[in-house]
Amino acid sequence: MKKIGLIYSFNTNKTSQAAKKIAKEIGDQNISHVNAENITEKEFLKFDLIMLGVPTWFDGELPNYWDEFVPALEDMDLKGKTCAVFGNGDQKGYPENFVDGIGIMADLLESRGAKLAGFTSVEGYQFEGSKAVRGDQFTGLALDFENQGKEINSRIKNWVKQLRQELGI
Repeated sequence: MKKIGLIYSFNTNKTSQAAKKIAKEIGDQNISHVNAENITEKEFLKFDLIMLGVPTWFDGELPNYWDEFVPALEDMDLKGKTCAVFGNGDQKGYPENFVDGIGIMADLLESRGAKLAGFTSVEGYQFEGSKAVRGDQFTGLALDFENQGKEINSRIKNWVKQLRQELGI
């Protein structure tokens, strides 16, 4: 059984909600919940599959707790690690940088040698730009609680199903 780390801020409302739904869908007993605000390099590296909750703040920025961990990530060798990123954005309020946090984190993880999993279609979203887009896909699971709250559960369910197929979890 793969060690799965679900890393997100326990102090965020929407990201915590999404993380708990993801964990329930996978099966809570198979996941270690880790507070992103207290993560250490050693703890980050102990997982085979690292799932990161990365909301986008303000005009396309990472939350401060992820910003503080970026220097440690930049020094890590993530070869052999698989990462899946999910995050929240507001496609109507911030259409120029919808879920940029997902893209910023995905690029960083990949630059350190991690394999990314869980790309999702941009279909069904309306936004102007995003650092999380490659071709016609997001580099993770894009959620919009403000404008598409009714889609959250089905998107999470489909994403977990996709991860099961991609990664055998």
